[in-house]
Amino acid sequence: MLTMRKVREEKIKSRRILRIDEELRSGKKVTLASLVKCCEGVSPRTIQRDIEFMRDFNNAPIVYDRETRSYRYSEPNFFIKTVQMTEGELFSVALFDRLLEQSRNTPLENDLRNVFRKIIAGMPDEITIDSSFLENRTTFIPDQGPKIEPEVFPKVFEALKGHKTLEFGYRPLQKLSYMPRQLDPYHAVCQKGNWYIIGFCHDKGDVRVFSYSRMKDVRITKDSFKIPDTFKPEDYFDKEIGVWLSAKQKYTVELLISKEIGTFAIDRTWHSNQQLKQNKDGSVWVSFETTQLPEVKRWVLGQGSTVKILGPKELQEDVCREAVKIQGMYESGKKADRDDDNK
Repeated sequence: MLTMRKVREEKIKSRRILRIDEELRSGKKVTLASLVKCCEGVSPRTIQRDIEFMRDFNNAPIVYDRETRSYRYSEPNFFIKTVQMTEGELFSVALFDRLLEQSRNTPLENDLRNVFRKIIAGMPDEITIDSSFLENRTTFIPDQGPKIEPEVFPKVFEALKGHKTLEFGYRPLQKLSYMPRQLDPYHAVCQKGNWYIIGFCHDKGDVRVFSYSRMKDVRITKDSFKIPDTFKPEDYFDKEIGVWLSAKQKYTVELLISKEIGTFAIDRTWHSNQQLKQNKDGSVWVSFETTQLPEVKRWVLGQGSTVKILGPKELQEDVCREAVKIQGMYESGKKADRDDDNK
């Protein structure tokens, strides 16, 4: 979260850069000493850092003439562009800073915060916002994903954009060790704070889904590939339910939700193709199509006896098997406790 002090510092820096830009466009001889003078209260080193920032961030074509010891734009028509924004729009941007919590543990976090700071710095002084209001009166609880190694994000996206094959180590869920993998990346997906890459796995000879958080030592090869015309991202994930390659067959899910959580069921959007009806007793009937039965199973198990599966049969049987396993865990625990008591 940006502090008011940091916002002020960014604004002061922004005004200084605009002043340097104005001097460089004035046609006058612009030296380091003259810039220090017009930007009162700063050191020559600060001005030099500002110039480097302008070159890097604004792509400012600033050149230094050693003979005259002065700076100038090599492109006469260049100027620093500023952002105009209303106070209401700035409030939305400030709220966005809180929403960045969703990107925690990913390389996106720092980049997005830097963008936010630069937008704030470009605002006129008369446009301000009381950040203490957001800090004290709003709370955002994100779905934080697992940590992703810093090199994974940029390399995966570079390979995705350039149609280049990736090589990396991958740790399957059931194992502790990493396995070598080669992948032609087709499509990236972010689901509830978790990032996945869908692509053709050379080792498995099929399209698979890999989690960014379980990838390491990513390397972009020189090998190129073409995404097949038959590939459709939606065949491998369901936007409303989850990201799983477990099945491509569509099922019609029917759930009967008890009156205890009936209001919750009515308010929630289950799926874009959902059908929903509230019964006289307060229970709610929900129906939707999905390929992702494992995700539905996880949700149903988490609701206990408040949700009954009406269909499909495959989901009913899968939940029953899981319930038997859970019951066995507790029964074996009770037996162990009784054995201890009898010793």
